[in-house]
Amino acid sequence: QVQLVESGGGLVQAGGSLRLSCAASGSIFSINTMRWYRQAPGKQRDMVASITSGGRANYADSVKGRFTISRDNAKNTVYLQMNNLKPEDTAVYYCYCNAWRSGLLFDYWGQGTQVTVSS
Repeated sequence: QVQLVESGGGLVQAGGSLRLSCAASGSIFSINTMRWYRQAPGKQRDMVASITSGGRANYADSVKGRFTISRDNAKNTVYLQMNNLKPEDTAVYYCYCNAWRSGLLFDYWGQGTQVTVSS
């Protein structure tokens, strides 16, 4: 089992920055890919950024050039640096990972952290 706890959300003005953190605990030796998703009210949950265990990152087109995902395997933590924030970035941000257990890949989610960008 893996537990994920996000932190770092809050209220920021447009053009500002925030850094989200997600700390993993439990069977952390088995973690594979880690991602950030977001969900705005009335909308589906969408992937924002993804990073493999080897450090390869991918981003949604809407955040390319503004957001950076990184991972500290020694601290079992994934980060999302968000710069030049826009009101449309307002959402609950969720940390996700998949992890191996008994030869199967399982999905794990954090509880979410609210990011609100005012215009």
